[in-house]
Amino acid sequence: MRQIALYGKGGIGKSTTTSNLSAALSKMDNRVMQIGCDPKSDSTVPLTQGKRIPTVLELIREQELRREANAVTAQLTLEDLVYNGFNGVLCCEAGGPEPGVGCAGRGVITAIEMLKNQKAFEIYQPDVVLYDVLGDVVCGGFAMPIRQGLAEEVYVITSGEMMAIYACNNIFKGIYKFAKGGNIRVGGILLNSRGTPMEEELIRDFAKITGTEVIYVIPRDKIVQKCEMAGQTVIEGAPGSKQYEAYMEMAGKIVDNTSRTI
Repeated sequence: MRQIALYGKGGIGKSTTTSNLSAALSKMDNRVMQIGCDPKSDSTVPLTQGKRIPTVLELIREQELRREANAVTAQLTLEDLVYNGFNGVLCCEAGGPEPGVGCAGRGVITAIEMLKNQKAFEIYQPDVVLYDVLGDVVCGGFAMPIRQGLAEEVYVITSGEMMAIYACNNIFKGIYKFAKGGNIRVGGILLNSRGTPMEEELIRDFAKITGTEVIYVIPRDKIVQKCEMAGQTVIEGAPGSKQYEAYMEMAGKIVDNTSRTI
């Protein structure tokens, strides 16, 4: 089982990229599980026909409310936590606290612990597990996939915009810290093009300075937004398009990638 964490600044297209990667990997005959580790809980929406699935924290809160009301409560099962998405992609959303209350990383910690306790990986036996993780916040919860040694391979999604690069550099700092006591490594950078001046040259220079490499440059195309508006990935909604081919090529690059750097 290959476990991959995808980090990036909020709004950089991280969840869009992750969902299209999941769909592309499933088309390559992989059994894929995608775990959304963002409080917005929208990571898997393009894989589930635009429908938001219940999050782990929401299910736990509902169970607690029923207990407080002395209602009979059944134990949460894997069927409650994991949903089937496009082409058999297994979808799970960690969720977050109510706005202004609690730690946003708690959902990540709770979801991963519940999946482990329920033996999700042993039962579903995915070939690839993708963790879609917010990279603006570097608290312990969001570092969970790499702190616990679950994901040993990290790809950081960025653009040529300065704040995206700043977030990317912060993520590298975190990986550098955890790499000292474990096997976590950077697989590389995925450049999600925004069309800013000298974007690719800037990111390739950044990659060289930080000792990693650009694994793939994702072209910008309006078809991505059109498919998302229809509640689909490009892999599902626009087969045969140039963007479809781009995402499939990106998936192939990641599958074949053996680069692991600190």
